Amino acid sequence: MSATLRSAAQQSEAKQRLIFALDVASLAEVKEYVALLKDDVGLFKVGKQLFLHGGPQVVRLIQRKGGRVFLDLKFHDIPRTVANASVEAARLGVRMLNLHAAGGLRMMQETVAAVNKTCKTERLQRPTLLAVTVLTSLDKGDLKSIGVGATVENQVARLATLARDAGMDGVVASPLEIARLRRECGEQFLLVVPGVRSPGDAWDDQKRVLTPEEAVRAGANYLVIGKPIRDARDPRVAARLIVQEMTQGLVTNQRSTSSVGRVSAA
Repeated sequence: MSATLRSAAQQSEAKQRLIFALDVASLAEVKEYVALLKDDVGLFKVGKQLFLHGGPQVVRLIQRKGGRVFLDLKFHDIPRTVANASVEAARLGVRMLNLHAAGGLRMMQETVAAVNKTCKTERLQRPTLLAVTVLTSLDKGDLKSIGVGATVENQVARLATLARDAGMDGVVASPLEIARLRRECGEQFLLVVPGVRSPGDAWDDQKRVLTPEEAVRAGANYLVIGKPIRDARDPRVAARLIVQEMTQGLVTNQRSTSSVGRVSAA
């Protein structure tokens, strides 16, 4: 493959890994951002505020306009309730959805089983199932205040391992835990990473942060980014710049892999 084609493929891959956090409060804004960014990001994340404002109609609106949806409702309830809610999300056609790993092994196992069965029976495309570990707005002091004595990294690793054992596809975790999760959960386990900011961006309510290039280079599969794109003078330009940073992380990873391969072959 020529250098030009390789670069284009890497950039396309990076774009598919970018999830735009659609944290807006109206359907008019949804239409505006999806029309603006559908060719520059891989998925649109729909969270609690927007879903409660517009309901399933929001998801269908994004889909009609050519966007794919990550439903970020962080289900956390008794196993049957979470499993049933996840099945309905699958029927809605979302490409990703999440639940809280703190809900426990059985909750995650029942969800995986119910979604797998429904998608097979009803011939639906199965969504990616993710478990939330520790929110990126929390640090060690916050965990201690709710009775968790472990460090953030240890708690994230514990919950991620539990999610992997339950059959979940991956987890949502901060960029600072990527290296450890790769070691403990393997290369096939998906890591979806918020808490990403380009150099010079404000951290806002995030406490555990890396740049897009650093996060991808560390092994993140997907990055969730909202405010830096949403509040930019030109959101398309902002998204494209982030994709460029992510592409550089992919290039660095592939060079490292190639270098290791050459050393091994020698």
